[in-house]
Amino acid sequence: QVQLVESGGGLVQPGGSLRLSCAASGSIFSINVMGWYRQAPGKQRELVATISTGGSTNYADSVKGRFTISRENAKNTVDLQMNSLKPEDTAVYYCNAQGVYYSDRRYYTGDYWGQGTQVTVSS
Repeated sequence: QVQLVESGGGLVQPGGSLRLSCAASGSIFSINVMGWYRQAPGKQRELVATISTGGSTNYADSVKGRFTISRENAKNTVDLQMNSLKPEDTAVYYCNAQGVYYSDRRYYTGDYWGQGTQVTVSS
């Protein structure tokens, strides 16, 4: 009943830029935190960046100064601007939404994920 759809992944050369977008839809009452995570082959999924409803952000040390997260609360969307990309940024990037949802007139807290979008940084 809640869907997150990502877009914007692809292949880019080292030093290049990409912008990821994610839109949440469905039975949403409010989304408190939206974020991006990534998982490289053979590694665990890790936090990239999160942003609260009020605009507070949190970044992994490895992306600070290069990535910028933003969101539009009214549209339930979150973007990730990635600059100065490095080969080690190569991974599947997942959108995440933590908030309050509803079903059958009942409210519940939930944690939803998108299907993932591939980002490959290579020359």
